Amino acid sequence: MAAPKQPGSGKEFNFVDQDQIWKVHVKIELESAKAWPNKWGFLTTSYKTQEQSHKLKEVVRLELPQHLKTRPPSPPDKYIQVGPSPPVPQTTQALIGWRSAVPELQLERYGKVKCGKKSLLKELGWAFDACI
Repeated sequence: MAAPKQPGSGKEFNFVDQDQIWKVHVKIELESAKAWPNKWGFLTTSYKTQEQSHKLKEVVRLELPQHLKTRPPSPPDKYIQVGPSPPVPQTTQALIGWRSAVPELQLERYGKVKCGKKSLLKELGWAFDACI
């Protein structure tokens, strides 16, 4: 009698070999389960300490003084006012920089950025390579 064929393929199926493979897999799983606490058991202790710290935080609640408490955020409408935009230009050439032409919409609201002309190194009489 011919050996039975594995379903879905034309290969012969050996029950004894399959049983041996299954036994090896089960044996490896059992050995791994026994070795796991020695290799990775420290993870469970850190998880337990985290749980304990969360419980302690819930038990010990400190009330902050009034000057250290954060205030609820104020609504943005209170300090930001957005006005209407100017009309959109008709041509694409006029579209470039059309908002910067309006003084209220310019990014530099407080004037242009000015760089200092004095140097701390020059005032102290140090060489320019002193900071490098």
